[in-house]
Amino acid sequence: MPLSHKQLQHIEQRLHEERARLVGQLREFTDTESSEESEGRAGDLSKFPTHPADLGSDIASEELDASIATRRSAEIAEIDAALERIAQSPDTFGTDENSGERIPFERLDIIPWARTTV
Repeated sequence: MPLSHKQLQHIEQRLHEERARLVGQLREFTDTESSEESEGRAGDLSKFPTHPADLGSDIASEELDASIATRRSAEIAEIDAALERIAQSPDTFGTDENSGERIPFERLDIIPWARTTV
């Protein structure tokens, strides 16, 4: 049985909320990166590591931040795809792409862009 109109509206709202949250996180990340780059260009050496271990920690932190930003971008793409699926075929939204089974509403409420039951 397809999702009701009310359930689809709820899921669509959840998708918009999640998208806004993730876009906000990405903006914070890019704002932080821009701020750190401008400090470096201004000649502020206070952020320059004084020990090789500090440099390694800084690099690890930058790689982790980049990884998180990449994941957030991928989640935004999944959300956009889910919004498109709702708009184009609301009757089949919430159907597992592999098995054709219905994805439980509870799962969609938590992960509204879910494509599978698992």
